This record gives sequence, structure tokens and C-alpha cells, in this order.
Amino acid sequence: MSNEVNAVIIMFGGSGDLAHRKLYPALFGLFQHGVLKDHFAVIGTARRPWSDDHYQEVVRDSVKEAGNTDQDAIAAFAKHFYYQSHDVTDADHYVTLKQLAAKLDEQYEVGGNRLYYMAMAPKFFSTIATHLKSESLLTNTGFNRLIIEKPFGHDYESAKALNDAITGTFKEEQIYRIDHYLGKDMAQAILALRFANPWFKAVWDKDHIKDIQITLAEAVGVEERAGYYETAGALRDMVQNHVMQLLAYLTMDEPEALTSEAIHAVKAKAFDDLHRYTEDEARQNFVRAQYASATVDGKKVPGYREEDGVAPDSLTDTFVAGKMLTDNPKLAGVPIFIRTGKRLTRKSTQVTVTFKDGDGLFGHTPGDQLTVYIEPNEGYTLEINAKKLGETATLEREWLNMRHDDQAVSDAPEAYERLIGDVLAGDQTNFNHWNELAQIWRYVDVITRAWANDKTMPTYKAGSMGPQAAFDLLKPGDHKWYWQPRHTQLAD
Repeated sequence: MSNEVNAVIIMFGGSGDLAHRKLYPALFGLFQHGVLKDHFAVIGTARRPWSDDHYQEVVRDSVKEAGNTDQDAIAAFAKHFYYQSHDVTDADHYVTLKQLAAKLDEQYEVGGNRLYYMAMAPKFFSTIATHLKSESLLTNTGFNRLIIEKPFGHDYESAKALNDAITGTFKEEQIYRIDHYLGKDMAQAILALRFANPWFKAVWDKDHIKDIQITLAEAVGVEERAGYYETAGALRDMVQNHVMQLLAYLTMDEPEALTSEAIHAVKAKAFDDLHRYTEDEARQNFVRAQYASATVDGKKVPGYREEDGVAPDSLTDTFVAGKMLTDNPKLAGVPIFIRTGKRLTRKSTQVTVTFKDGDGLFGHTPGDQLTVYIEPNEGYTLEINAKKLGETATLEREWLNMRHDDQAVSDAPEAYERLIGDVLAGDQTNFNHWNELAQIWRYVDVITRAWANDKTMPTYKAGSMGPQAAFDLLKPGDHKWYWQPRHTQLAD
């Protein structure tokens, strides 16, 4: 991993769930690997009136809950954390924050490096960025870098307004719009799979590929996130970011080099190449639905409208499926089927590429199918035609499997650790640039407008794989979902 980096890290939302579950364990991983060592400090800010001692206790608990047991390392790590009770709308609090950052910069011999992490409600992003500029928190020595969590806006216009506000303080090259899927090993592995294997390079085109499928399935419901989810839904929460990032890796041209600039150039082109639908076409090619109550594993689970904090007449989508196309000549006409939803049969993120059927020595043969498992399992499966044992010319389907074992997965850096490490190293490769995000929002906004006047909401049973319409979407052209898990205990 990278060499030691000196920095004062200012975390807006230091008392929040994201910081507790993901960010503090990620920073501890960087501490264990020596990226953060002696010359760093973290300032957590939030409204709560915590002391430094209490904050350090919270950090220790977070790291332990993530499964870390090295008590001495945890104690040494937590001593680098400081807390400031902070109202992000109050200019005076930024003056105090600036003074504390300057003090810690000197104490830890950081050299003016600053990392600002917005780990709180997006409605405050613009306010924070504006105050960072007006109260002169950015340093004149060292680097100033900003990490922004999703959602980055809720449509193109709001995203542009947010981007304009943030770029009033930070330059584009200082902004790191984080999508934790880009930090996942198997998402990054798609590029190696496509471009480091001559056989896949040779057949990754419309002449050989029948369809591409992307599934991001969650078994859980909305849980404690109804307040956020009611403003987002599956389209904005999952398709606009995670699904689109995987789609780019699956459809983009080969970059000229493994550099941030080269990869972003082909990613931007991949989003430019997305075939734009009219609103009528979007209605025909995208399906939305909402989970309904059902008995799963012997337990009655509520429907979405029955969840705490959800309006009884909510039209928020908890499931989206769609057929997408690219105008890239290499893959033009190849359908890209995507689906994502909550309360589905099992949790899994996977990508399947189905190759076209063949005709030859053995007659008509079904196409091979390549699956990349991103989470919770990590690995690959290639389903092929093989000679049946004991027969001369009879074929059967067989699977070539590779799965990373649990220990190897556990030992590898978690997505947030990898991405924060990239920010500290100044590597923009695995982050969203504004021009890419703008193209994504323009695409998604058409779907949103297509649904805007529809006051009906189809449903699907909790524990199923979505509504029948999502399966019907694939029937033209003799397509079908490759992954179709069955829940043996699903009941009405």
C-alpha cells in the first residue's frame, strides 16, 4: 500500500452512522498499513456536545465492532482524534475549526495537508463548501482535498447547482465524489478480466455477446433509512450510481493506459454513448415496483408502505429493472438488462455476460455465460459446453469456478479503506468526475419524468425477485434473467 501520508482530516458528520460503521474502521486499516502513522489528526464535527475523550471512546468502539482486536494499536490510533461541536451554518464555528486545524497541523507536523470529508446530509454540502472558502480554511501549503458522499443531487439541475457551489471553493481535481462500489475488488477486476485476457478482448462485441445483465439485490428492507429513501428510491439510490459505474466498466473502450486520465476519458465516452430514450421509450424499457408484505423464513415482514417513516400512499420505487443500450459501435444493439431492489430473495451483486449460441461440429450449442460475483461472494463462473462423461458426442453444461476464500477477502482492504487511501495519495481513478455525473443524471432524469404522472405503483412480494414485469421485459429476443434464486419458504 501507499507510503505514509501526513494530513489533518476534518470529518463533517463525525457522530453519524456512516462514520461509525465505515469510516473509522477504514482509517484504522490505513493506520495499520502505515498510510496514516505519526503525522495525522482527525477532527470530528457534529452538533452533539462531545468531549475529545468521549469522541475517542466512540472511535475505539467503532474499530472494535468492526472486528479489530489489537488493543494497543486501537488506543494509539484513537489518540489522534479530536472533536468540535459544530453548527455548519454558523460562520464563527468555522473560525474555531480553522484554529484547531492549524494547532493540530503544527502539533503533528502535517505541512498544511487537509482532507475534508462530507459525511452528513447532502443538503449541507453547499453550505459547508461556501464557509470553507469565506472563512479561509483551505491552506496555502500542502494539499486540500474534498470527499463527497452520495447522493450528489437528486436530478441534473440540483447536481449542477451543487457542483457550481462546490467548485466555487475547490477545483475539479481536488474533488473526490465517492462511490464505494468503485473501491470493491471485483468491480475493479472487471477491467483486468476484459483487457488482460486476449480471448475475452476478442469476443467482447456485438457479434459474440447476446446480452449483459447487472443485478444488485438486497434482502433487507428500508430499515432505519426511510427518511432518506423516501427522497431517493431505487432509481436514484442504486441505478444512478452503482449500476452506472458497473455498466461503464462493462461497455467502455480499452483505455490507453492504467492512469486516471486515460480511464476517465473512456468512462466519459461510455456515458456519452448511452442510447438516450424518449420518455415514451423509457416507460417501455424500465419497470418500477414496491415491495409488499409477505412471510419470509416464517416471519411476516411489512410492505414498504407499512415501514416506519413511509407515507401510506408513497410512490417511492424500491425496485427498478430496465433495458439499456449503448451506441458504441462495438456493442450497439446488445441489450444491457439491469435490476436492483430491496426485500429480494437473497443479497447479491453480480454481472453476467451471455454469449451467443453457436452452430458447428456439435450442432446448435447454447452460448457460454460468464458471471462476475462482486458481493457477498467474490469470484467468477464460466458456464460452458463440455462433453458428457462416457459419451462420444453428447454435451452437457459445466462450470469453471473461481471464488476468493473468506480469509483472502477479509485480509484485503475494504472498499472505503482503499478509496480514502486513494484520496490521500491524490489518485482520482476510482471517483466520479463531474462530466460523467452530468451525463448520468441527464439519462436518469428522462426515466423520472416518464414516471412522474403515473400514480399507480406495482408491487412484488417481499422475498421474491421482483414483479412479473421485470421478467417480461426480457422475453423479446428470447432473453431471460441468468440469476433466478428461489426462496423455498416464501409464502403469501
